[in-house]
Amino acid sequence: MGKREILQQWIDKSSEDLRSAEYLSTMHHPTPDETICFLCQQSSEKYLKAFLFLQNIEPPKTHKLLELMEMCEKIDSNFSVLFPQLNLLTDYAVMPRYPNGLNISNEDMKIAIKYAKIVQEFILKEIDKK
Repeated sequence: MGKREILQQWIDKSSEDLRSAEYLSTMHHPTPDETICFLCQQSSEKYLKAFLFLQNIEPPKTHKLLELMEMCEKIDSNFSVLFPQLNLLTDYAVMPRYPNGLNISNEDMKIAIKYAKIVQEFILKEIDKK
């Protein structure tokens, strides 16, 4: 499998996570807000890793979005604009999956989707430049 096919798999998985989050957000209450926020974090994580893969950098096995952003920033300093979004989304990597994790509201869920879309749009534009 070639590099472009593997890159497309990263993009497809990232998009699938975000589409799933958006779909779940349309469910009648109670919506699974924690799961939606987790999917938004996962989408952003995979988009960052897709960018690193495109740069011939093996994506590390981490859920820390700011760590991934810093790696991307070494290639393109424009990634720093994603700090607010990634800083918030990184909290949704682990805690929402366990009891007594984060207290996530419906508003938090809406913000997570918005932020994940910002990350998606930014990284897809960056990938298109390469």
